[in-house]
Amino acid sequence: MVNHQTIGERATQLSPQDLTALLADLHEQRLFRRSQLQQLQLDAVPSAPDRHRHRPESQRGARVAAAVSARMILSDVEAALRRISEGRYGTCQLCRRPVDRERLMIVPQARYCARCQQVRRAGQ
Repeated sequence: MVNHQTIGERATQLSPQDLTALLADLHEQRLFRRSQLQQLQLDAVPSAPDRHRHRPESQRGARVAAAVSARMILSDVEAALRRISEGRYGTCQLCRRPVDRERLMIVPQARYCARCQQVRRAGQ
């Protein structure tokens, strides 16, 4: 078992298979988000025949929103990969308690335990 410890707390228990699956998922997400951002950038540049047509504001707004979301997720994924390499993966960044294995398997880039994530959402 890979045992990511926090001082005075129980640790998140991840098997080598868990960690391998999480790493694969995070790498796949990173590739997907980078590709998505490249495509959004290409779509933002009008081709020669499209230059004279005015794109609706809603299309531009949707593209900007998608790019912002993709950048945020990419940032979270890259941060999770750093935490893994530094041996800090699986620890809540607010309360320093372990993030449940089940949560990490669903949201591998999770920075917070479920309780702290709820508190953050309530405060927004």
